[in-house]
Amino acid sequence: MRLARDLANTPSFEKAPEWMAERCVEIAGTAGLEVDVWDEGRLAAEGFGGILAVGAGSVRPPRLVRLDYTPADATRHVVLIGKGITFDSGGLSLKPADGMVAMKTDMSGGAAVIAAMSALRELGVRARVTALVPLAENMPGGGAMRPGDVIRHYGGRTCEVLNTDAEGRLVLADALAYATSELRPDAVVDIATLTGAATLGLGKRHAALYATAPWLRDALVSAGSDGGERLWPMPLVEDYLPSLDSPVADLRNIGDPDAHVNGGSIVAALFLREFVAPVGGRPTAWAHLDVAGPARADADEHEISKGATGFGVRTFLRWLESADAVPS
Repeated sequence: MRLARDLANTPSFEKAPEWMAERCVEIAGTAGLEVDVWDEGRLAAEGFGGILAVGAGSVRPPRLVRLDYTPADATRHVVLIGKGITFDSGGLSLKPADGMVAMKTDMSGGAAVIAAMSALRELGVRARVTALVPLAENMPGGGAMRPGDVIRHYGGRTCEVLNTDAEGRLVLADALAYATSELRPDAVVDIATLTGAATLGLGKRHAALYATAPWLRDALVSAGSDGGERLWPMPLVEDYLPSLDSPVADLRNIGDPDAHVNGGSIVAALFLREFVAPVGGRPTAWAHLDVAGPARADADEHEISKGATGFGVRTFLRWLESADAVPS
């Protein structure tokens, strides 16, 4: 928990994507993990268009980090994905000044995943676990993505960018497509400070939980309860999906306001689901945690100090250390 909080609370002037990748390499060395880092050249060569587009406005280029924990007797494979936006200005869809103050913590999802990975060996987790952390700084530089741009994600799906401040889903889309098509896991869970809309419905003490498999939903809710983290299951409303239709791409990155759907957290989850490829002809068990509220604390409360909370670490570790975390 301290590791996750420290990573998220580090000022963004220091915490560039490359800096975060270097911390991952250091943590992997002490936690018995394998590590692989994509730089901007490799990201371009392999088609990670979402990560590259979000990072294009910054002078500090993006990275993608993969961490692998592979115990000898593993029979199940889980992928954890954490949003790693090291600072979010909103890009050309610029946030107001007050809205940027906490944006050094916009990589809290990535921090939670990294911190959870660091404890797997010590806890004797039996499942194989892979972590993916897409890292980028969303800035309004001369090379920044523009509203109206169309980007091509890993795997080939295209997205029309209508709001550059809806950037977290763009980096997660690349990671989800890579995870499900290349790693073919038994379950994949992503965690992100994704939408302010989640806090409007649930406040700042609960995470919004979306899942395509009831067993995964129930397991995460139970693990969160055991770890003192509150997750609230939310619906994936199929009627909202057409609001993501685009006339020039496979989908758009925000809901069409003319569709009068609202439900921004639900629409964002539906967007992410579009990049979760089936495995072995079957739908992939996938869950998404929108932690925009509980990832940050405005004041000291119980065991949480003001600032980044490390939300998600305890849920992941309670879940993964369970012998039946992933059913046969």
